[in-house]
Amino acid sequence: MTAEASEDNSYVEDPPTDFEPVEDIDAETARQQAQQLREAIRYHDHRYYVENDPVIGDRTYDALFARLEALEDHFDLDREDSPTRRVGGEPLDELESVEHVAPMQSIDQGGEETDVREFDDRVARGLADAGFDPAERAYFCEPKFDGLSVEVVYEDGVYQWAATRGDGEVGEDVTENVRTIPSVPGRLRGDYPDFLAVRGEVYIPTEDFQAYNRERIERGDDPFANPRNAAAGTLRQLDPSITAERPLAIFFFGVLDASVDFATNAAVYDRLPEWGLRVTDLAEEVDSIEEAIDYRDRLLDERDDLPFEIDGVVLKLNDRAACEALGSTARAPRWAFAYKFPARTERTTIRDVVVQVGRTGRLTPVALMDPVEVGGVTVSRASLHNPAEIERLGVDVGDEVRVQRAGDVIPEVAEVVEAASDGTFDFPESCPVCDSPVERDGPLAFCTGGLACPAQLERAIVHYASRDGLDIEGLGEERVQQLLDAGLVEELADLYELGQLDLTSLEGWGMQSVANLQEELEASREPPLDDFLAALNVPSLGDATATALAREFGTFEAVMDADREQLQAVDDVGPKVAAEIRDFFETERNREAIERLLEHVDPQPYEAEGGDELDGLTFVFTGTLSNYTRSEAQELVEAHGASATSSVSGNTDYLVVGENPGQRKREDAATNDVPIVDEDEFESLLAERGVLD
Repeated sequence: MTAEASEDNSYVEDPPTDFEPVEDIDAETARQQAQQLREAIRYHDHRYYVENDPVIGDRTYDALFARLEALEDHFDLDREDSPTRRVGGEPLDELESVEHVAPMQSIDQGGEETDVREFDDRVARGLADAGFDPAERAYFCEPKFDGLSVEVVYEDGVYQWAATRGDGEVGEDVTENVRTIPSVPGRLRGDYPDFLAVRGEVYIPTEDFQAYNRERIERGDDPFANPRNAAAGTLRQLDPSITAERPLAIFFFGVLDASVDFATNAAVYDRLPEWGLRVTDLAEEVDSIEEAIDYRDRLLDERDDLPFEIDGVVLKLNDRAACEALGSTARAPRWAFAYKFPARTERTTIRDVVVQVGRTGRLTPVALMDPVEVGGVTVSRASLHNPAEIERLGVDVGDEVRVQRAGDVIPEVAEVVEAASDGTFDFPESCPVCDSPVERDGPLAFCTGGLACPAQLERAIVHYASRDGLDIEGLGEERVQQLLDAGLVEELADLYELGQLDLTSLEGWGMQSVANLQEELEASREPPLDDFLAALNVPSLGDATATALAREFGTFEAVMDADREQLQAVDDVGPKVAAEIRDFFETERNREAIERLLEHVDPQPYEAEGGDELDGLTFVFTGTLSNYTRSEAQELVEAHGASATSSVSGNTDYLVVGENPGQRKREDAATNDVPIVDEDEFESLLAERGVLD
């Protein structure tokens, strides 16, 4: 039992979780209960995060924590050092600078045994010059964590501030973010010093890193390259509540300044846990440089089995008085050395395979691996491309593989070096995001969820609002992502239900921008049929096909209900395109999303504008025209009765070529005896037909 959790604290051992409603207790009872809960939660945090020996279950802990939050909220009992502060404070405008209480220096390093022996020789000479017996030199060895170094300061046992290393003299103030890390105590334990500034390494445990990357990939975000980048990016978040959601941890390994003295560096490791500060149990005292080298070699062998990333070991002269005598250079202490591990190169182990759903619904398997250096870049994920590639490689979780960078850019699994099992990764039959059935198209796999799949929603909305869709200004990628992150839009129809208060609560949305968007949305409620069809982002259904379908069927309901044979009878709609259109509209979840959308949007029946001067003609355009965009040229001929298709066939009447035309279309035109005309000849034809004056 500790000073923070006295023997009469009922929330320490077998705590009750059946609490009276906060409304039924008085303020003094609430204050006493909150104080006991704070003490108990600190005790349980220490048992869980420092001693790795919890005495209560997660649900019980959560109940105690929730009760403390409820008391603090209802009775306004919030305290600066309360464990509830870990859920994150108010977002910051920027990270301020803070000067360290003592320099946070770098450490000289090397990866060869000769480098370490030279360091040992320098230490021996320095000790002799300073009056110490070099024969008695001993070292304290610890893992070199691959994370982000921070300074954490306590006064009178209470957490005060934290800062990144920065340039060693001044760092970034990350006080609120570090406060959210569960293994950072808000108050020290036991017989702590009046002042203590400690150095620690913030990191993300390997298993948590892989799980967090899996979540990011499944929701369509880019995964972090490695745990260090993830920890660094998380610690520099301006919103502490985001930091609180991510699985950060910390090991403390040094004292920058304190109101107590330590005889040895080993003594630092003995005292820090007494005060509630977590240290690794892998550190060791050794009596010679030979033993230090052996220590490094042991940890190198154990590296892949550790629950966190290390990239070497740190050797410190153990006697702190001797350390002070040796002093430092301008950048590094003379009494410490980092003996680096060789970089993992090309061969690594797959720890998980997660299936990413792309914006088009394509499913891409991604291997999450132990970080490995490939072409000078450390990577921890690699593409497996598609289900057929998994089967070809015979790859599964646990396999040791060789990784390469395709085109020197994208990491990919090249081969299985040593299989962990006889099987291969079992590719899912349903979408990991929306649970819709997965369909195979040759070597590829696709989610059939369409408009109802959250992973495809951002792309669907951006396309819906783009110039190729309904041309709704104010709905670019960044703002669409804002709406999705805020939970304001879960399908297209939700755009039309956005209220003014919903939008003005978002960062960067003023009253005028909200009014503009609402005006744009209102103007899109009665779109032309062909524009609406193009806006739905139906596979293989572009502008020209949308216009051809609108002309052929006249109404949206007729297009949606057309069978494959009817669709295939339309110019520019072949068997594959017809099948994709039919599958899109037959998917139940797409139909549901469209029906909801139709409650707000009324696509207008198609009415051909202009005349029939070009009736019966079919045009194909290629290259860049000077007086029209390709879309404008297509719309022009279609408005006067012609068809504009994307490929040349025996039914094509003219191929119109601009600058840099496609070779394939010209070859097809020659094969099918289709006249090829340039832009001037095209306009002359339009003039002859009465389309142009």
